[in-house]
Amino acid sequence: MRILHVAAEIYPLVKTGGLADVVAALPVALAARGLDVRVLLPGMPAILNGVTDLKPLIRLGPAFGAAVITLRLGRLPDSGLLAYVIDAPFLYRRDGDPYLGPDGRDWNDNHRRYALLGWIAAHLAAGELDESWQPEVVHAHDWHAGLAPAYIAQNPSLNTATVFTIHNLAFRGLFPLDHHTDLGLLITGADQSALEFYGHLSFMKSALVHAKRVNTVSPTYAHEICTPKHGWGLDGLLRDRGGHLSGILNGVDYTVWNPSSDPALPRGYSADKLRGKKVCKLKLQAEMGFAVRGKAPLFAVVSRLTSQKGMDLVLACLHELRAEGGQLVVIGSGEAEIEAGFRAAAAAHPHTISVHLGYDEALAHRIIAAADVLLVPSRFEPCGLTQLYALRYGTLPLVRRVGGLADTVTDATPGNLKDGTANGFVFDEPSSRALAARLRDACALYHDPATWHHLQRHGMAQDFSWADSAARYEALYRSI
Repeated sequence: MRILHVAAEIYPLVKTGGLADVVAALPVALAARGLDVRVLLPGMPAILNGVTDLKPLIRLGPAFGAAVITLRLGRLPDSGLLAYVIDAPFLYRRDGDPYLGPDGRDWNDNHRRYALLGWIAAHLAAGELDESWQPEVVHAHDWHAGLAPAYIAQNPSLNTATVFTIHNLAFRGLFPLDHHTDLGLLITGADQSALEFYGHLSFMKSALVHAKRVNTVSPTYAHEICTPKHGWGLDGLLRDRGGHLSGILNGVDYTVWNPSSDPALPRGYSADKLRGKKVCKLKLQAEMGFAVRGKAPLFAVVSRLTSQKGMDLVLACLHELRAEGGQLVVIGSGEAEIEAGFRAAAAAHPHTISVHLGYDEALAHRIIAAADVLLVPSRFEPCGLTQLYALRYGTLPLVRRVGGLADTVTDATPGNLKDGTANGFVFDEPSSRALAARLRDACALYHDPATWHHLQRHGMAQDFSWADSAARYEALYRSI
């Protein structure tokens, strides 16, 4: 079976979040099952420079504002899988963030930049761009690829199966309604209802209407988005999709996230030999300018610094964290007010709080390895990957019971501790009071080394690899 994955980013070339990790790992896991898998990517500078053996297939244009578009084929640097790259300099050759300009605002032609991604996918599905390969399934990821199912559905001669994965429903790909004239899609009658969303165009809505199957990245999130609370105005449409909507939990690429072989760590370790984790902690404490104390509970945040991620709750709990003798290291970027709050806290308490704005992959690995507790108090969370990374690294997640966090973290209640199922800490109410209470519980349990080490080893032993998820995706493809 021939599968084409369509996405805007892929680790390690372009990454703004977990989407890139999924697009890097899932196709590899599917290929290991014997499927013929390729990836379609926009020609950002890092992608053009990172994909190897790139050769031109066909030249197109003008289209979507670009005079010249060259579709190239090469191989991904880590996996060796074949990847199509859309080389459209006018649209994609821009440094920095794939979606935002230097001023921090969306590029004003993002609708054309990502419509081209879906348009090329549809022409590959039609067999018009590569005579030697034609996908049977086009799997589009998040709003950036959301028009692929629409362009495919617009061609009545195509019977290509389409799957659309919602990685985060909050990002709906909204644009002014009059931009439809740039997209080559009809915007009348039924076609208008498929694209129009409260006076805007929505790439996300278009995908939800046109894809043969829709899935999210965790079972609980699939249920949550069908409710007004988490549906972002699309819950009615999602409920209408009924049996065509499902949730498949994301996995972890353990060739990248493995504490025994991680090149970013000062010392490797395993569940049977945890000494290396303590070395990682002590070295990070020294690097951050903290007191080097192995018995001080070290908390970590590796996240976008937004209210969605509950970072305002973390800021409100810093007094309790420090009162418990804890230390906190933060890496991420996001909302200006939250970034400023963390900067002020670090300036006021430089020996217990350290903040690194931006993203550094190697530092993120070192932080997750060194920490005792990872804070993920999200207001909503489609899947979450950092809690899965933390479990493999013997770092206990402290999370809100939402989305994929609810599916992967089992609370350290007395009953769960007794039966050996606990692997972290969970709270329900989205408040700093509830977070602070669970934070204090975590600190209390941290001072019981035998129980803490049991929780660490249980988390490290859990298997969240892509094998099971890939099998579920293959079954989804075969069902259509």
